[in-house]
Amino acid sequence: MLRLALLALAALALASPVAPREPQPATPPLWVVRDADTVIWLFGSVHWLKPELGWFDARVRAAFDAADTLVLETPPADPAVARRVQDAIGKTSEGPTLPERLPPGYAAKLATALAELGYPEGAFDRVKPWLAATTLSVLPLRRQGYDPREGVEAVLTDAARRAGKPIIGLEPRAEQLGYFDDLPEEVQMAMLTRQLDNLDAATESTDRVLAAWVAGDAAVLGALVDDDQRQSSAAFTETILTRRNARWAAWIKARLAQPGQVFMAVGVGHLTGRDTVQRALARRGVRMARVQ
Repeated sequence: MLRLALLALAALALASPVAPREPQPATPPLWVVRDADTVIWLFGSVHWLKPELGWFDARVRAAFDAADTLVLETPPADPAVARRVQDAIGKTSEGPTLPERLPPGYAAKLATALAELGYPEGAFDRVKPWLAATTLSVLPLRRQGYDPREGVEAVLTDAARRAGKPIIGLEPRAEQLGYFDDLPEEVQMAMLTRQLDNLDAATESTDRVLAAWVAGDAAVLGALVDDDQRQSSAAFTETILTRRNARWAAWIKARLAQPGQVFMAVGVGHLTGRDTVQRALARRGVRMARVQ
């Protein structure tokens, strides 16, 4: 869950997808809830993907085409605007620098990782730990060919714009970043040190998530999310997962009162495992069905 959440933040610039190539078949999980005059499709997204995955297939495409509205975690934003919002929230101008605040030995790890990303020395001195962790989360993926332009949000945004569908965000960008910014200092620092300790293994764990997502194996995805959650703090899980799932479930239930069809895509970590949007919906008397 930590890795999936950080990658959601890391996909800042949703550029147009790259030119299509012969796709590898993929059947990621899709759910639906409906009443007499409303249909809401709920799709588990991965924010960074490798090229040539044919996930936008007849099944997912048919649901998307039937919908009159696309709903994402945050609305699309101009990359420059998104960067300014991120910097306003994720940087500080006073106090000890980030390397000075790190536990012994981690300043050198941070410097090495940032150099590989192409940042000059001292570029992250005034960056808050959660933003540093977000930045580092993409390093192993770039090494292995993952690309935000191939991610679900980028592809769906491009398709919705071409089709003239309105795009709604469940959370303004500043609000989403604020959840991370409000985490206690020790939780943010644990996020960062965990990233620094696991850079070499991060791609392998993301590959496991991707393999399960491609296969549509919600059980394996759930086990991976739960395992990651056990390694995260209770404060992180409550703020980034539980409360947001509850808010999104409330949005879905309220939206059922309005006629129409909606295609909603949120991180697959919110839809699999022990703590999901579907379970939050069930507590509100609304049950979703898996689309096979």
